[in-house]
Amino acid sequence: MTAGHSHGSATTVAGPPAVGFYWHERCFWHDPGAIGVFSAPGEFLQPQPASESAESKRRLKNLLEVSGLIDELSVRKPGPAGREDLERFHTPRYLAALEAGDRSLGGDGGDCAPYTPGSLAAARQSAGLAIAAVEAVATGERTRAYALCRPPGHHAEADRGRGFCLLGNIPVAVMRARALGQVGRVAILDWDVHHGNGQQAAFYDDPEVLTVSIHQAGNFPLDTGTFEEQGEGAGEGACLNLPLPPGCGLGAYDHAMRELVMPALEAFRPELIVVACGYDACAKDPLGKMLLNSAAFGDMTRQLMALAERVCQGRLVMVHEGGYSEGYVPLCGHAVIEALTSSAIAVPDPQNDEIAAWAYQALQPHQRELIDGWRDAWFARRAS
Repeated sequence: MTAGHSHGSATTVAGPPAVGFYWHERCFWHDPGAIGVFSAPGEFLQPQPASESAESKRRLKNLLEVSGLIDELSVRKPGPAGREDLERFHTPRYLAALEAGDRSLGGDGGDCAPYTPGSLAAARQSAGLAIAAVEAVATGERTRAYALCRPPGHHAEADRGRGFCLLGNIPVAVMRARALGQVGRVAILDWDVHHGNGQQAAFYDDPEVLTVSIHQAGNFPLDTGTFEEQGEGAGEGACLNLPLPPGCGLGAYDHAMRELVMPALEAFRPELIVVACGYDACAKDPLGKMLLNSAAFGDMTRQLMALAERVCQGRLVMVHEGGYSEGYVPLCGHAVIEALTSSAIAVPDPQNDEIAAWAYQALQPHQRELIDGWRDAWFARRAS
């Protein structure tokens, strides 16, 4: 199906629905300021573009255009999120503070979430992409979807922004879909290298939403993401964290996915799977210390597609999160979208095999011990 830029309803086509691709130029116009890899400028920090820049996302969009893969997607540019949808997750006080800052000189949403005038429009647009992607898949218009969101959202909490995230794209989208009766049980898998604290906080007491985060231990935020955090109240047992030690590569991620993440998702029996799809666990990322190559992200996507076919009619949504290597993120994202579309189009990654050949890519004894211990504890608790 040829890509189109329509705001209207999708045209009915024969066969299974195309993969939806949701993006908007407005998202690329968010400017966190000249802070480099830091959270704010400083006396001895020469200004440089922020690590959370538009380039990694824009280059992914450009790569899809150049490879031709975008022509196999159903391209949509939906509108921004409205106040009612945002208030399902965020407090009115926080939203008002963002609006006030946006009208003046900008500011910080709370904890390492800098923004400048115009950023709020980009953030509302970013949340709108996630809303549209989740709605399309939840209602059966599309089987799978990819939302090229920016700014990211998985660190944002109800009353503050964190970690370059101003609005909680996934919580806003999932809460809206559930409030409108479009979907019931939802599983959210966050494979960004940083902990998915935003989704965890949003659904920590909700037994109908399973949040799973596989991340580098103690990176960001420093105060969340331990295995012991498993939900509370009615939601106890619906939160799973895998805080992997720095240096984990192909073997560790594959073992964690196969031994714990996939079985946990399957046991939950969701009606929809949403992935907080960050690429900062790649070997080229300046803000993470993991060792994945682009093929690993494609492989994880195919695992999830197979699981989704078994448990939820294939319903799978990818929401773009972090990833700060402007050169390597596009290759990782393209690998994911190649998998989502089962396309014959493939972009060669000149460093894929080299990264795979690095030392310590195989599952290490300390990694196996950790993952197997979590697996045994997780399923023992559920059996008791």
